[in-house]
Amino acid sequence: MHQPLQIGITGGIGSGKSLVSRIFRALNVPTYDADSHAKELMTTDGILVQQIKKEFGELSFHEDGSLNRGYLSRTVFNDVEKLERLNRLVHPRVGQNYKQWVERNRHHPYVLKEAALLFEAGSHQSLDKVIVVHAPETLRIQRVLARDPQRTEEQVKAIIRNQMPEEEKMKQADHIVVNDETTLLIPQVLELHQQFIAVGLASSRA
Repeated sequence: MHQPLQIGITGGIGSGKSLVSRIFRALNVPTYDADSHAKELMTTDGILVQQIKKEFGELSFHEDGSLNRGYLSRTVFNDVEKLERLNRLVHPRVGQNYKQWVERNRHHPYVLKEAALLFEAGSHQSLDKVIVVHAPETLRIQRVLARDPQRTEEQVKAIIRNQMPEEEKMKQADHIVVNDETTLLIPQVLELHQQFIAVGLASSRA
C-alpha cells in the first residue's frame, strides 16, 4: 500500500516554522501540527487523560474536563524532570494519532509534520526528510516579543536556551529554509515542494 513521503518541519521559537507550514498548506499539502494536536489530545484522548491525572493529580483538569493549564504550567514548566515525564506521556499518543492521520492522507505524494520538538522527541526518526527553518537569534527574539507582548526578553532567551541549539538542529536537517527577512521565502518552499512531489510520485509508482 502506498505511503506518502513524510516530511518534518521544525525550528526554534520565532524562527517562522508555522509561516513556512502555511505556505506548504497553501500548496494543498496536508499538514499535521503536532503541537496543536498534543493540546487537543490532552483533553480528548481518554488514555492520555487518565495518565496525566495519575502522574500529576486530578487538579490537572477542571471539572468541565478542560485542561487546567495554570496548574500544569506551575507543576511542570520549572521542573525539567516533570516536563520530561509529561512529554513521555504525550508524545507516544501524538505519534499514534499522527500515524492514523497519515493513513487518511496516503493518496497525496507527500505530507508535512510540523513540531517544535521534532528532534528532542525522537519523532524525526520515522520521517523521510526534515526541514529546519532558520533565523538569526536577535530576529527571533524581536518576533516573539512582537507576537507575545506579555513575555520579557529574558523569558524568550530562557526558552531559546532550553531548546536544542540552532546549530545542532541545522546539522541534523536534510533541508534548511532561511527566514531572515532578506532571503525570499516562497521560492525556497516552491523548490522543496517540487522535489518532494517528484520523489513522492516516483515512490508511489515503484
